Amino acid sequence: MTPGAPSAKILVVDDEPDLEALITQKFRRQIRQGLVTFLFAHDGQEALDRLAENRDVDLVVSDINMPRMDGLTLLAKLQDLAERPSTIIVSAYGDMANIRTAMNRGAFDFLTKPIDFADLETTIERTLRHVEDLREGRRRQSLAERAHASLARYFSPNLAERLAGDASGLELGGHRRDVASLFTDIAGFTGLVESLDPAQLAEILNGYFAEMTDLVFAHEGTVAKIVGDALHVLFGAPGDQPDHAARAVACALALDQAAESFRARWRERGIEIGVTRIGVHAGPAIVGNFGGGRYFDYTAYGDTINTAARLENANKAFGTRICVSEAVVIRAGQFRGRPLGDLLLRGKQTSLRAYEPLTEAAYAGPLLAQYQDAYAKLEAGEAGALPAFAALVGLRPDDGVAAFHLKRLLNGGNGSRVEVR
Repeated sequence: MTPGAPSAKILVVDDEPDLEALITQKFRRQIRQGLVTFLFAHDGQEALDRLAENRDVDLVVSDINMPRMDGLTLLAKLQDLAERPSTIIVSAYGDMANIRTAMNRGAFDFLTKPIDFADLETTIERTLRHVEDLREGRRRQSLAERAHASLARYFSPNLAERLAGDASGLELGGHRRDVASLFTDIAGFTGLVESLDPAQLAEILNGYFAEMTDLVFAHEGTVAKIVGDALHVLFGAPGDQPDHAARAVACALALDQAAESFRARWRERGIEIGVTRIGVHAGPAIVGNFGGGRYFDYTAYGDTINTAARLENANKAFGTRICVSEAVVIRAGQFRGRPLGDLLLRGKQTSLRAYEPLTEAAYAGPLLAQYQDAYAKLEAGEAGALPAFAALVGLRPDDGVAAFHLKRLLNGGNGSRVEVR
């Protein structure tokens, strides 16, 4: 009980009539300085009543032998309290059986009678330090739980737990690192919004993002931003993920499957939701928390991020739902997919090759080899590319990529390069 320490509230439970006066006299200086407040009860039952009225009691000092309810019974009942105070038990000298029982029931320390008041003061100080340590532990746990709840909105649960325990990972400022950036967007959603009532719009978006973010977190991605119906996801930040590109591809396929299932369910309810277009690119970016004292946003900046957004938009040209860059294909390792074409993005001097990742079933299907043959003829400028793509469209009219290249060839195009704004 030193100056500057938080005030402590102590309940003394003893049926000796003069003990209250003795303790008040012994601790008069600490009481006067506001370092400690003493409450008194004459037996265990009265102690429980006082505790019910004073839920902020830090410490109970209790005798064992008392009328109505003894100290050991009181000690057992204290263990049932949600916020149970620490306890010092007082016993007759040499009564080791009761002392052992008290310690087994959760007493922090013990004193023997007759009470040595210097020993009492030392024991109280030691116990209050223990109480303060418990308070600090609970405070840190509460802060960590609140931080975890906030972080869990953006990060996968295991990453949120790690960051909640080390908030330095979320300080304002950015740093450069390799990431995979994934963008999604629902086709035609702006127009659909005009035809929906607010309750229905909320049901659609809340259900959609609940499924999408669950899948992102399952692949240990980070939700960097949600704007309208669009989602921006990062892999490789804030934690290191050497396989960030492979994770992004796997996540894109899972998001596509979930989005198509989501569309089908709403179609049965009479509402047609557009396809979810997804773009993925990998490379260096500046990531971190940017903002001011009251608001910050964990996000990423750089050409890698802009290119991923352009690849999402490139799906419109190819008639695809997922479009990833060659950088993603190279970094992902065992990529299963097909080339789409070379994109010339606005403001760029060199083109970027785009690919469509495929499911295991589509990759093993019989038409992939025919598509690759037709695409090779297209790249080589062979005249055989036109009939090859025409045959593909005849076999599978829903193949938007083959239809796209067939249309270009019929209109006089002779290459696979596409300009995308």
